[in-house]
Amino acid sequence: MSASTDLVQRQLDAYNAQDIEAFMAFYTEDAELAGLNGAVNQAGHGAIRARHLDLFAEFPENRADVVNQIDLGSIVMVHERVERAPGGDNFEVAAIYTLRNGKIARVDFARGS
Repeated sequence: MSASTDLVQRQLDAYNAQDIEAFMAFYTEDAELAGLNGAVNQAGHGAIRARHLDLFAEFPENRADVVNQIDLGSIVMVHERVERAPGGDNFEVAAIYTLRNGKIARVDFARGS
């Protein structure tokens, strides 16, 4: 596992544990979350933290698992399977992580149906 894929996996582990402090430690202060080819949905630590605190409260059993990934160094593309709750809503997403100075600077999401 490269340093890039390791960073993304550790961030995903913190997401699955719903550990907001550990999760946020992987993001640059000015990080952005966006829809693929769309506008930025959250910009900066405050907005990303608020989004995930709401998500963790609404879906306490939420988890995402890696199906496949492509490591291009500063770009890591991950096909993730997300399950909101056992037996509940689930979907797949392609998350394109852009890394800068050992942290995640941007994530673009493409959600499948």
